Amino acid sequence: MASYSQELKDSIVTRLITGETSASDLARETGISINTIYRWRDKAKKKGISSTTKFKTADKWSTQDKFQIVLETAVLNEIELAEYCRKKGLYPQQVKEWKNACMQANGGVAEEASRLNLELKKSEKENKKLAQELNRKEKALAEAAALLVLRKNADAIWGGPEDE
Repeated sequence: MASYSQELKDSIVTRLITGETSASDLARETGISINTIYRWRDKAKKKGISSTTKFKTADKWSTQDKFQIVLETAVLNEIELAEYCRKKGLYPQQVKEWKNACMQANGGVAEEASRLNLELKKSEKENKKLAQELNRKEKALAEAAALLVLRKNADAIWGGPEDE
């Protein structure tokens, strides 16, 4: 049983997944059994490897890659989408989910911004009310302190209940 380098396996699987060449052509070209090539391909697909990910798992696609795929598939019908997904090593459902996420991205942001704006206005109104109450209490405290000082001074001048 021959042992092949991971680089050779990766390059063969990449060529196969991208549709660059067929498995039988690869088998003739490399001398590797067609069953071995199919086994490598199936193993790569189980890991979520596709031609555009350069052997990243399908869950780790960047948002830019997902958006690009959504753009590329926007005008495709179901059959064309299925074919496109086979070439890329994706499932049509993934692309549909990415499309929904893209379509809802701005709506969710706008709703969240609106909600946060309302919360901010409510907080500012409450803050203003609390500031007014604090100001009123500070004035009342200053008035009470002034009355105490006046009473103490008046008692000191005219004599108060302490002198009796």
